[in-house]
Amino acid sequence: MSNILDVVIIGAGPIGLACGIEAEKNNLSYQILEKGCLVNSLYNYPMNMTFFSTSDKLEIGGVPFISHNNKPTRAEALEYYRRVTTSWDLNVNLYEGVKEVKRNEFFEVITEKASYKAKHLVIATGFYDLPFLLNVPGESLPKVKHYYDEPHPYFGQKVIVVGAANSAVDVALETYRKGAEVTMVVREPEINPRVKYWVRPDIENRIKESSIKAYFDSSITEIRETEVDIKTPRGPLTLANDFVLAMTGYQPNFSFLQSLGITIGKDEMQTPIHNPETMETNIEGIYLAGVICGGLQTNKWFIENSRVHAEVIIKKISKNA
Repeated sequence: MSNILDVVIIGAGPIGLACGIEAEKNNLSYQILEKGCLVNSLYNYPMNMTFFSTSDKLEIGGVPFISHNNKPTRAEALEYYRRVTTSWDLNVNLYEGVKEVKRNEFFEVITEKASYKAKHLVIATGFYDLPFLLNVPGESLPKVKHYYDEPHPYFGQKVIVVGAANSAVDVALETYRKGAEVTMVVREPEINPRVKYWVRPDIENRIKESSIKAYFDSSITEIRETEVDIKTPRGPLTLANDFVLAMTGYQPNFSFLQSLGITIGKDEMQTPIHNPETMETNIEGIYLAGVICGGLQTNKWFIENSRVHAEVIIKKISKNA
C-alpha cells in the first residue's frame, strides 16, 4: 500500500498547485503531473499581458504576491508561481503528459515516463491547450497561429486576425500599433458585446476610420502561403496575407474527460457533471478543479474564484484517506 498515493493531480496550473498545497497541509501523499511547463497556460499568454485581477486575488498557499503595479503582468505571475512551487516544495513532474488512466481497485495513471497508483484523481487541466480550429485548407501552415506571443514579428506584415472577442481585439490593436497592416475576419455581425468596455470604442473607431479593416458576417475558406480566401456577404474575396492569427478561443479536453467515464452535460456549455459541494464527478474518486468545471463557459471560473476548489476537494479526500 505504501506505493499507492492518496491523490494524483493532473495539471500544474495555479489551481493544480493549490490542490498540491492543500494535500501538503493535510499530510496526504500526492503527485502533480503536467504535460508542459509549470503553469503552462499562463506561459502561453501574450508576453506583454496584464491580468484583470489584482495580485492578492491570484495568491495561493499564503505566499504573498507583490507586483510593481496594481495589476500584475504575465512575467510577474510566472515568477510568483515558481516561487510558490519552491516555497512549498511541491511534488511536480513537468513535461510528463498523461497517456491513459485505468481503474481497478485504484486509479493507475500511465504517463509518457512512468505510472502511478492513486486512490483519488483531481483533474485541473484548464482549457487553454486546445484551440477551436478553423477547419479550412491551409490551417496547418506555419503562418497560422492559434496563440499570440508579441507584436514585433508582425511589423510590416499583412495580418488577418480571426475573431471579435477580447483576445482578438487586443491582438488587432496591438499589432496595428506596432506597424502591422491588420484585417479582422469576424463571423458575427459586430464586435463582441462582452469586449472590455474601455477597449471597445478604440477598436470600433479604428475600424470606422479604416485603420483596421474588418469583414463582418464573414469567414475564412482557404489559407495559402501568400493569400487567404474569405467568404463575405458580398461574395468571395482573396486577400494578400503574411500571417493569420486565429483568436477563436479554446476548449477543455472533453475526450480525455470522457475516457475517464466522466459524463459531459447536454447543456449548451457541455458542463462536465460534478457535485458543486465536493467537486466530485459522476465517477467516484475523480474530482474537477478550476476552469474545466465550466465546460465551454470558460469565463465562469478564474484563479480568484476557483482557488476554493482545492480546499473543498482535499477536505473530501482527507475524509476518505
